[in-house]
Amino acid sequence: MSLTGHCGGRSRAAVLALASALFCVSLSVSAQSRAQLLPVDEAATRPEFFSFRAQLQEAVARHDVDAVMAVVHPDIKASFGGDDGIDAFRRMWRPAEADSALWGTLAAVLALGGTFEDDQRFVAPYTFSRWPGRFDAFEHVVLVADGVRIREAPRADAAVLATMSFAILPVARSATQPETEGWTAVRFDGRRMGYVSSKLARSPIDYRAFFARRDGRWQMVLFLAGD
Repeated sequence: MSLTGHCGGRSRAAVLALASALFCVSLSVSAQSRAQLLPVDEAATRPEFFSFRAQLQEAVARHDVDAVMAVVHPDIKASFGGDDGIDAFRRMWRPAEADSALWGTLAAVLALGGTFEDDQRFVAPYTFSRWPGRFDAFEHVVLVADGVRIREAPRADAAVLATMSFAILPVARSATQPETEGWTAVRFDGRRMGYVSSKLARSPIDYRAFFARRDGRWQMVLFLAGD
């Protein structure tokens, strides 16, 4: 074989190898952009827990401090900073105050279903309990509704770039684009950037609640966010 033919063979092999690598990267990006986390709620598999949660949701809806605090375990884990216990929980959330964020936060957690770790422990929401480990929890969010509109700008009247359902998407961060309250910047279809309503995009490390059956009844033993 001539030197030219030999080099030509190497060149073709290199091109084919590069094309193969690019194709694999393309498939990876495409697969990531199509990844979904569908809603899961196992509460109905345990009627006793299902009834308990329904009663708790009703108490949260009417801002019933006594009813909600009655299900908070005395040693509840309320933060990663050591502020544990029911007294710390009261200080953090101020449930008796009119502007307490507890009601909206807990309502959102309870509304998003969850899964049982075993017959004595339930974890909510599903966006935490069923998060696929291959996606960085700090770098992604999941859309928690069907037909979520991804918009060109963080405005309700901005052009719609795409519509996705229950998709796991990378968070888009930019030094030149400040964050806009109520909107989450995401990337989709590889490199494209858009905005979704923050009410419809949830981080897996947002607030979650653990419920455990203790002393013959269900109690909330953990309620926190972060990692």
